[in-house]
Amino acid sequence: MSGRFFDTNVLIYADDHDHPDKQARALELIETEINARRMFVSTQVLHEYFVTATRKLGVPITIARRKVELLTELNLVILNGQDALGAIDLHRLHGFSFWDALIVRAAQRSSCDVLYTEDLQHGRRLDGLRIENPFAS
Repeated sequence: MSGRFFDTNVLIYADDHDHPDKQARALELIETEINARRMFVSTQVLHEYFVTATRKLGVPITIARRKVELLTELNLVILNGQDALGAIDLHRLHGFSFWDALIVRAAQRSSCDVLYTEDLQHGRRLDGLRIENPFAS
C-alpha cells in the first residue's frame, strides 16, 4: 500500500488562521488523502497535535479532542519499543532529532512512500520513503 504519512506541522497548519496559504494547502492535502484512504498518522502525531493546537493556537479542548478522535479512525500507527529503538538508530545514522526520527520510523513502518513535513529536507529519500514539504514553492 502506498500511503502518505502526515507530520504534526501539517495538521497544525490546517487550524492556523495566521497562515492562510499554508492552511489552504494543508486542508486540501488532508481532504485528498483521507478520500483516497492513504492518510497515516502516529500516536506521537496525535499527542503533539493536541498539545500544540490547544496551547499555541487556542483551539478549544473539545474541538481538538474531536479532531484527534477522527484521526484515530484513519490509518493509525501505534508506536512501540521497537520504534523507539529504530528512531534512536535513525537519529544516530542521519542526525535527525529523536522526535523527527520517530516520525520517520513510523512512516517507514507503515510502508508509506511519502512523509509530509516541513521539518526535514525536502526531496530526501530514505529506504523508499520520500520526504516532501507540502508548503515548498
